[in-house]
Amino acid sequence: MTLTASAPAPAPTTATLAEKAPTVLSLIAGYVGHRTVAIGLRQGLIRRLADEPGSTPDDLAEALDLDPFYVGVWCRAGLAAGVLERSDDGYRLGDHIATLLLDTTSPAWDGGVFAVTEAPEMFGRFETHFATGERMWWDDTSPEWIAAVAGTGTPFYTRLVPGGLAQVPGLAERLDAGVRVIDTACGAGNGAVRLATAYPRCTVVGVDGDRHSVEKARERVAAAGLADRVEVVHSALEDFTVDQPATLVINNISMHECRDADRVTENVKAALEPGGWFVISDFPFPDTDEGLRSVPGRIMTGIQFFEAQIDDQLLPRAAYDDLLARHGFVDIGSVQLTPMHALTWGRRPAA
Repeated sequence: MTLTASAPAPAPTTATLAEKAPTVLSLIAGYVGHRTVAIGLRQGLIRRLADEPGSTPDDLAEALDLDPFYVGVWCRAGLAAGVLERSDDGYRLGDHIATLLLDTTSPAWDGGVFAVTEAPEMFGRFETHFATGERMWWDDTSPEWIAAVAGTGTPFYTRLVPGGLAQVPGLAERLDAGVRVIDTACGAGNGAVRLATAYPRCTVVGVDGDRHSVEKARERVAAAGLADRVEVVHSALEDFTVDQPATLVINNISMHECRDADRVTENVKAALEPGGWFVISDFPFPDTDEGLRSVPGRIMTGIQFFEAQIDDQLLPRAAYDDLLARHGFVDIGSVQLTPMHALTWGRRPAA
């Protein structure tokens, strides 16, 4: 065997002050844009422009009982942020902005994220307890936080049901025929309702450890007229058991929060019939520095500020392959639905 000398590593480069300054300025610009959109959503300005494109600041101020000078300031900031465009003497929303910020039925809806990132539970409480590292749990958060998180989870369910589940080999046919489904960490019930609506022959059990969320889920199920097919159970996932096996167990953007993921996975396996599926729908946290610096990576590092406070962190998608394999699941597979949403699945062995 002939050995050859490896090429020398390239010398590290040093950016100049002028080259690096835009990096810092872009962070400030992003913050300004975020606050502009959040204000526009709360004050109804974005909704009004969706309904009445071409409105002037005076039109918006009159319709929403706001100060016209302040509205004009907001409109210019919205234009600068790229969410508004000029329309004669007024403004309109940019292309697809109404879908992205207002349409809660769209799989592309991002509007709920603004309320989450501005909530005190995200960054404010983290900084307050920076020295002590004091932890909390979901029942320590506010009802407003629970509602905001339920909103951000909605597009994950929209992508998951039915399109995401249809990509799991053999599952869609069983769901269409009618089976028992368990939605673990069901939160305020958006997913349980969506599952029961998409698969009218299925029965659904929602399980969540937060009592306030369970109450909201039961209210949502009753309001949807689905109480005959949807049950909501209050239980930590580390403790839940079933009296009737399920064909499918789902966990949507919460598996990383389990205090004992191995115990939860064993409970899921025990809850499944032979050949049943466990589908984990979650953030695919980057496992490289390059991934962390991408836009999705930067957003997910922001989510980590809250996750840290409940003694948790998001996981790389491949970590779920290892988790399922460790507990004897077979036919393990995955698919990435968006840069911030991936599915991982496995089946309980048939024998």
